[in-house]
Amino acid sequence: MSNSVYITKISKFLPNAPIDNNKIEDYLGMICGEASKSQRIVLRRNGIKTRYYALDEDQNVTHTNADMVAEAVKNLTGNGFDIQQLELLACGTSTPDQIIPSHASMVHGKLIKSRAVEIVSLSGVCCSGINALKYAYLAVGSGDKKNAVATGSERVSICLLAKNYEEECRELKNLKKAPIIAFEKDFLRWMLSDGAGAALISNRPNKEGISLKIAFIDMYSFAHEVKTCMYMGANKLGDGDLKGWCEYDVQDWLKDSIFSLKQDIKLLDTYVVSLGIKKMKQVLEERNISVSEIDYFLPHMSSEFFRYKIADEMEMLGIGIPQEKWFSNLEKVGNVGSASIYLMIEELCNSGNLKKGDKIFLLVPESARFSYAYSLLTVC
Repeated sequence: MSNSVYITKISKFLPNAPIDNNKIEDYLGMICGEASKSQRIVLRRNGIKTRYYALDEDQNVTHTNADMVAEAVKNLTGNGFDIQQLELLACGTSTPDQIIPSHASMVHGKLIKSRAVEIVSLSGVCCSGINALKYAYLAVGSGDKKNAVATGSERVSICLLAKNYEEECRELKNLKKAPIIAFEKDFLRWMLSDGAGAALISNRPNKEGISLKIAFIDMYSFAHEVKTCMYMGANKLGDGDLKGWCEYDVQDWLKDSIFSLKQDIKLLDTYVVSLGIKKMKQVLEERNISVSEIDYFLPHMSSEFFRYKIADEMEMLGIGIPQEKWFSNLEKVGNVGSASIYLMIEELCNSGNLKKGDKIFLLVPESARFSYAYSLLTVC
């Protein structure tokens, strides 16, 4: 890398007011008109107390995904940066508002009216946001760009509405089966949240206040070892492969809830922690980083259920980090997928607790087919 690279500002946008656990079905609705039997169990285990939806209580959309990203990016302005000076916009999401045009194209159209800029849209799930960050990091570090904005965002609530499952529910009744949506679909309704985060990337640190110098961003996929765990727009076949939406008849899209978000719980529990922490140990060794150097550990967790699984695995591999060094805001904002790591960094930066020289280690797992991102930031 020819240039050092810095996060000089980070911002967020969370739509509407925070929603308590007892209000979720007021917004998402009840499938088949009945309260979910899994809701209390899932909420007790995941530790989430509030989340955000880009919906009102009448299930009207209040913000698109692109709207939320645009608002987050606007919050980066000031201290010498104007959006019209932007050279690169890199946007990651798993829930774009449409298939075509690309997500970044739509965000660009909402933000910059005066000129053309380079854009890139990164897909995936939780790692798509940090994929965007890495693209921006490499562009600025190589000297190709002087500045860039990277974003992560999700608008998943619209996919979780009860109406999306009604046809499948009716089909189950017609087959004289209990009208209960499979747990692999239902439990995700109590986990996920909407929102956006944005980071301004520069080849120079701030003259005043703090910046975060990016030491590295390492990313790995384990698709060569493990079948798909989380999927949408497809169904999983008996051999573990996927059959995509375009191979189904149109009437099956609703009947089988093809476009619902699904997760294989058994695969998740078996692999998500063990693969990620084993690779983390390797990254620390290859980068010659001692865990004693790490002042803040920011693990993206879909659920508090995984906190002590992660901690135990780290201890077993000799890379344990004390809980007092961990930082998470899952309880307050929910699992916002690709935006989660931005929201954690933003809150930590605005906590007033950071001091120059502090080292922040990021861990972002993605269960879709088990990908992981690791990064080290230094406060300067």
